[in-house]
Amino acid sequence: MSTPTIERRHTITYGRPPNRSERAAQVAIGWLSRSSVAILQVSLGIVFFAFGVLKFFPGASPAEALVERTIDTLTLGVVDGRTAVLITAVVECFIGITLITGRFVRAGLVVLAGALVGIMSPLVLFFSDMFPNGTPTLEAQYVFKDIVLAAAGLVIAAGALGAKLTKR
Repeated sequence: MSTPTIERRHTITYGRPPNRSERAAQVAIGWLSRSSVAILQVSLGIVFFAFGVLKFFPGASPAEALVERTIDTLTLGVVDGRTAVLITAVVECFIGITLITGRFVRAGLVVLAGALVGIMSPLVLFFSDMFPNGTPTLEAQYVFKDIVLAAAGLVIAAGALGAKLTKR
């Protein structure tokens, strides 16, 4: 068997035509490299939009009390209660719409970056409440999932700024 060489687009050749599994892998690699970031973008948009819409309906969002408390603390009491929840709803829906539609994505990502500061801040502001007895509460787990949303936002931002998906 000859030594494999890597050609453009990560195609591996062995001096013979690729077998079915190699062709399937090449097709999958091509499809994933073309589509995965767009799918991630729309998925993240749907998550933000869905969580944002819930906040328009009092009592529908499990994070409502946490949002009120966090925004009240971050704004030193200037914005509190239902107003804080409605502002959060608008921000999350805006982020979601930009990511789903692909319009104004950069603006949506800037708003997302600012929102993530607020979204993650309860881990710092209310640490002892989030981890009584050293174990995370349901609220802490709710905030922890946002680490994945932040990472997805970074991937989408890289693409929006012109980066191409590559493997090192």
